[in-house]
Amino acid sequence: MTVWLLGDQLYPNAAPLQSDDHVLMIEAHGFAERMPYHPQKLTLVFSAMQHLRDDLRADGYDVTYIEAETFGGGLDDYFAAEPGDSLVLQRPPSHGAGDELRAMVEERGGDCTLVENDLFVTTPDDWDAWLADRDAAGSDGDTFRQEHWYRHVRRETGVLMDDGEPAGGEWNYDDQNRETPPDDWSPPPVPEFEPDAITREVHEFVTERYDDHWGSADLAEFVWPVTREAALQALEQFLAVRLPEFGPYQDAMVEGEWALDHSLLSPAINLGLLHPREVVEAVEAAYREDEHDLPLNSVEGFLRQVLGWREFMRHVYRESMPGMDEANQLDQTRDLPEAYWTGDTDMLCLSEAVGHVREHGYAHHIERLMVLANFALIYGADPHELNRWFHLGFVDAFHWVTTPNVVAMGSFATDALSSKPYASSANYVNRMSDYCSSCPYYHTKTTGEGSCPFNALYWDFLRENEETLRGTGRMGLMYSHVDDKGDEEWAEIEERAAEIREMGADGTL
Repeated sequence: MTVWLLGDQLYPNAAPLQSDDHVLMIEAHGFAERMPYHPQKLTLVFSAMQHLRDDLRADGYDVTYIEAETFGGGLDDYFAAEPGDSLVLQRPPSHGAGDELRAMVEERGGDCTLVENDLFVTTPDDWDAWLADRDAAGSDGDTFRQEHWYRHVRRETGVLMDDGEPAGGEWNYDDQNRETPPDDWSPPPVPEFEPDAITREVHEFVTERYDDHWGSADLAEFVWPVTREAALQALEQFLAVRLPEFGPYQDAMVEGEWALDHSLLSPAINLGLLHPREVVEAVEAAYREDEHDLPLNSVEGFLRQVLGWREFMRHVYRESMPGMDEANQLDQTRDLPEAYWTGDTDMLCLSEAVGHVREHGYAHHIERLMVLANFALIYGADPHELNRWFHLGFVDAFHWVTTPNVVAMGSFATDALSSKPYASSANYVNRMSDYCSSCPYYHTKTTGEGSCPFNALYWDFLRENEETLRGTGRMGLMYSHVDDKGDEEWAEIEERAAEIREMGADGTL
């Protein structure tokens, strides 16, 4: 049997693998020209693939590793040497990819068996069983509720459960996880892994081949693990020095800090260098054993992201495709502001968030949702252009995870995930960051010179989309404020919003 491993299936203990298997890996270079992917993302994927190749060979596997322009070209080369071979492939999580790859194999005279993807904690059958009872699932029509799914998975797996009840007596500790650090606080150091010969060679190839791609190509900024061993070290470093304060500061934003206490493990998990189950088990074990004196609010907050949200995104994506990738219920069509490409803006929050992506291929979840997605939403940007930007810019981005997070959650282009948009004025950024005190824009002003762009855009967004949003869950209070504004104030808001959109388009924001 030949097991075909893709670039996001790099777990060395994947279910299809047996010690006597033949392994096929195809490093396809042409796909990376479909959009200007971040050089760090390409370096990470290709280097991690080559390291797994060498590790599997060291473990006794016979590995055929092909570098080609396309998967089709790689399969041509493979079947020229192994005519009629039978392949086993874990079904890729991105919609339609498995069937497309199987068809490519069959067109070349081979056989391809798609098996369940082993790199998640839950399965499609688990999801279907949960959905069988719509009331228990907390679902309303085609809208799914993460909280109900998360509790279900906790019960089924026993994670953070004590005698059938959630550890500590509560399902979540969000009320303890909305703090901002004191002025004299410093985050723990980011784990760094010295690029070895393979990574340096791959980086050289990437920067020469894809010299017009977006984002920093500076290898000194590359901090991502590319091997299983390094990923496990990153996990242990998170447990020891980052997780203790992760909870209270998980929603905070601090000027000059791109990582804070976040795990930085999502690239390794999404590539398969770490299995999400082992991450969950390691975090719970460290908590239960008092290994690092971990507070429950930090442990639960992190496990909610992995066991709850990540699994939820995967299944909502499956359930909503095809269709979610084309959804646009608010009919937003504007181009992204130039600042998303240049990072050049006086808005400190946006400059910081875009800068983090440009330099590292990463920004943490609040920067993603409440700065990058929120601003694009109230600006009126096309959700699919925003999704494309996330896909090409983030080292942990794949279509199955960006589409529900960006199109559904961040852009409210579909109500599959929420009954209300995650839209906010400057109040949220001011509450959860230290940005506003250093920003030339005034977070307290809605109109006039120096007023924060978030404010006028927010109110203009509410009025522009009133027909869709008024009466939507939890929007009543906001529309009571809309109703309180008079004609003169609305005229000033509309003028300021139009001015900001013009500045966004010409790069003077």
